[in-house]
Amino acid sequence: MTDAPKVPRKRKNPATKPQAEAADPTASALYVQSVEKAMKVLTAFDGSKRQLSLSEIASLTGFDLSATQRFTFTLAALGYLFKDADSRKYELSPKLLDFTYHYLTSNELVSRATPYLQQLGSETEEATNLTVLDDTDIVFVLRIVSRNVFNAHVITGSRLPAYCTAPGLAILATLPDGEVDDILSRTNLVPYTSSTVYQPRKIKDRIAQIRKQGYAHTEDEYFVSDISTAAAITNAHGRGIGAVNIAVARSRWHADRDERRFADLVISTASAISTRRRVE
Repeated sequence: MTDAPKVPRKRKNPATKPQAEAADPTASALYVQSVEKAMKVLTAFDGSKRQLSLSEIASLTGFDLSATQRFTFTLAALGYLFKDADSRKYELSPKLLDFTYHYLTSNELVSRATPYLQQLGSETEEATNLTVLDDTDIVFVLRIVSRNVFNAHVITGSRLPAYCTAPGLAILATLPDGEVDDILSRTNLVPYTSSTVYQPRKIKDRIAQIRKQGYAHTEDEYFVSDISTAAAITNAHGRGIGAVNIAVARSRWHADRDERRFADLVISTASAISTRRRVE
């Protein structure tokens, strides 16, 4: 039996190569694996436990005990881990907050948004937030709380899924459909409550509606009794670089009055913070 003739394959132009097919950056000669390993040690402290033993860190990172000991010793020597002398367990040190401080004080979006969120919080007496999209999640980078705050456990640095939160949906609505599809395909779409919209088709229908109305609105989808209204902050190209939202406890919510009022407020606030398109 003879081999079938080979058909020459058409060469693809690298310039048109889809983003999904981009080379794996970890395969680059520039990639430093020891830095990745050090970060794995730090991210093993995910908040579920204040302290971790050497063996627990090894289990969570997949490193052997020898490697784990070297990395924890180095991170402790640099001041990013603290080792309890009695329990011999490790915990994160306050020095890590230096990164948060430098991020917040140097971030142009945070600086630009702060006075607007303060004004919004004063006007509504509700919690107001600035969030940004990080991969498939939103991260709270500024939070103005009030005496009526619903969830005190949500703080700067908190991370929530984009697909079932008003700020996340508002940002997703500014992205191309292909990018939305990619984000949803890499997200663990689960119902956090009985009200969570987690089916891809329904999420995309919802995003289409958000594009028309200019704001996103969720009720009881991640936290029960939490109602959130959000609008995207955009750059000069119309792409979402963040979102402003107002979070209200259901006990304080009046549907016939509040949704339209809060929608107008977040839309105008997000618009004021957004970067204007330059006119040539």
